[in-house]
Formats: sequence, C-alpha cells, structure tokens
Amino acid sequence: MSLRKFIERLKAEGKLREVKKPLSPVYGVSATVGTEPALFTNVNGSRVIMNILSSKELLGEALGVAPDSIIKYLSSRPPEGEVKLAGDSPAKEVIEKPDLSKLPILTHFEGDGAPYITAGVVVSEYGGVMNASIHRLRVIGKNRLAARLVEFRHTYNLHKKAAEKGEPLPIAIVIGMDPVTLFAVSTRVPEGKEFEYASALKGEPVELFECENGIKVPHAEIVLEGYIHPTEVADEGPFVDISGTYDLVRKQPVIHLTNMMHRRDPIYHALMPAGSEHHILMGVPYEPLIYNEVKKVADVRNVALTPGGCYYFHAAVQIHKNSDDDAKKAIEATFAAHKSLKHVVVVDEDINIFDPNDIEFAIATRVKGDEDIYIYPNVRGSTLDPRSENGIGTKVGFDATMDMSKKWKFERVPRPKITADECR
Repeated sequence: MSLRKFIERLKAEGKLREVKKPLSPVYGVSATVGTEPALFTNVNGSRVIMNILSSKELLGEALGVAPDSIIKYLSSRPPEGEVKLAGDSPAKEVIEKPDLSKLPILTHFEGDGAPYITAGVVVSEYGGVMNASIHRLRVIGKNRLAARLVEFRHTYNLHKKAAEKGEPLPIAIVIGMDPVTLFAVSTRVPEGKEFEYASALKGEPVELFECENGIKVPHAEIVLEGYIHPTEVADEGPFVDISGTYDLVRKQPVIHLTNMMHRRDPIYHALMPAGSEHHILMGVPYEPLIYNEVKKVADVRNVALTPGGCYYFHAAVQIHKNSDDDAKKAIEATFAAHKSLKHVVVVDEDINIFDPNDIEFAIATRVKGDEDIYIYPNVRGSTLDPRSENGIGTKVGFDATMDMSKKWKFERVPRPKITADECR
C-alpha cells in the first residue's frame, strides 16, 4: 500500500485531519500538528503529511494486525522476503535539477539551527553492501545537506570505508515511501536486508527502481540523488531529538545532491522531532528484538518501550517466572538487545506493562532495593541521553517480580464477586 493509498484509507475512515489554512514551513506546521494523522495542503503551496504512524493502532493498521498482536507478529516474521526491480517509477514523473528550496522542508523549533529533513530514508551502497536508514538531514544549501551519521552504524561504516579510499559514497534520499517499508528500514535487521524485511512484513515483494547513480530505491513521493563527500564536513545541529531536548552541534559529513525527482504535486512526509511518530519509529522496532533475546533465557510474555521513557530509554518486560534468577537474565538480555536502553523493569504476568500505575505498583510492592536493583556503570548507552557523557552512562535493571517462595505475600487479592440481585 503506497503512502497515497494509506492516506486515502485514513481519510475514508475519518482518521485524517486536513488543514487547508496556508502555513509557513518555519514553525507554522509544528505549531499546528497534534498527534493524529494530519495532511497540510498549503505549506508554501505544497502538501505535507505527518503522523501516519503516530500510534500502535496506526502501525497495526498498516501491518494488518491488531495493536496487541504487533510484537508477536514482528518477532515471528522471517528476516527476509523477495524484492523485484521495476523499470520505471511514479517518482520519475518530474526530474529536475536539485533545489531544496522547492520542498516544504520544516523548521520545527525556534532554537533549530536550520530546516531539517526528518523522514528521509538514506539508501547507500559501497563494495556490494547496501544500507537503508533514516537520518536527520540539515539543509545547508540548495543542493547540500549535513547528515547526522551515528558512529559505527551502517551508513557511517560505509561512508568511512569509501572515505578511506578518497571516494564519495553514492546515496539516494527517499521521502514519502509506503508506511510498512518505512517501518522496516527503521528496524535493526541484518546488514543490507531492510527491503527484504519490508517484503516479509508486507507479504509481497517490494519494488525497487534504479537511480542514475546506481542506487536502488522503493517507489516514493520524492527521491534526491547524490553522494556523501569523503572529507567535507559542516556543523550539524542543534536539533531536538527523541528526548525532546536539544542534541549538541557536531561536525558531520556533507551530502551533495546531483538529481531530484518526484511525483507531480508530491506529498512531503515529515516527522515531528520528539513527536509520537518519531517515538514509534525509533522505539517499537526494538520491541521484537528484546522479545526474541529474552525468549532465549526466560518465558517472555510481552515487551513495551514506554512513553515516559521516550519510547527509547525505558522498557517493561513481562515474563512468567520459572526460577528466581529469570528476572536478572531477562534484564541482561534486554540490555543486550537494545544497547541505547537506560532502564528496564521486569514484571510478572499479572502486571499490565501498558499501564504506568501497574508498573509502579510492581516496583512499590515487589522490589527490595538492595537485592532487586542491578546497576551497570560506565557502559555504552546513547548520545541522545542528556545524562550521558559522549554516550557513556549507567544502566539500571529492576526486578519487580514476586519472590517465588513467598508468592502469597505478593499476589493481589481479587475483588469479591457478587450478583446483581445481591446488590439490591
């Protein structure tokens, strides 16, 4: 299902808010957007879509599964499906010289350093190895961008290999692809298998077409071609990231654009930094990874990245305990699966991991501070954590499960059941 068809479906179901009022891309859209899917039809004369995957309900609709079945669906899918090459693409309806000023690229907050492309999937290839992932891209000219490449992630590694030989890294930036493929490229999968994983999730092959520079990309609203310069860098930031706080300014590689293609009257997709769609795309892909890793050491029942933890730093893991050391094993497996995670709480089956009050109840009644809290200092976490120092911080795991030898002390007493007649 293409982005346009998904938008039409949301509109038909009454789930899409259309904003026809003329808005500026500088603060105007970000001041108006909420959490529901929204189509802005006049942003400097262009169309902008936001929040297409801003909830698990919307993600479930895109995947074709119930929201409470997403994690089991994702954790059970094969790692890859088939892709096929198409000879043409609707993205080639208009081909022109790259000029980023023609796109409604948003400036979100008053402290932002520049307009940013936030939902652009960067597809790169070097030495026969392909990668597709979302990167924040700062506009620094009509045909130049500064790209935040997180150290030791796939795009960073490919750029480094090319730069070591003094070569540019060919790339394409894809904006407005279908929602399932967008989710797939946000997921940690084996190197170069993002589109194959998308095919597995869709249940049908993803179609790719070849750009002028040889990069193969899926159909989309907008495709920008170019290369990452081997040595040129520029300031990237400040930028509000997942925590809703400003990430720092760094020197980052520069992308030079060589071609721009798009649909007629394209729909530009943007993510609101630290917004609900940003959270879903960054956090939910880790849930099946955690689920499958914990499954190796304990009887896991469910996993959730929590909203209070920015859907990124905090996880709740529900298990069925067979021994008292299962919780610690689950904690360590969770941190192994999601290396940017900061805190994890492991709970029993009777705790609703989607209810913050229930999780707090488990901590209040089942945690003994000197026995059930595990601290891992001076370990790699996330540079997005404001409390970290260059990505080094402290991780904490909470065993909020019942002591198996004294379950009678912890089990919640059910309310008495009485009939309607007895209430009269």
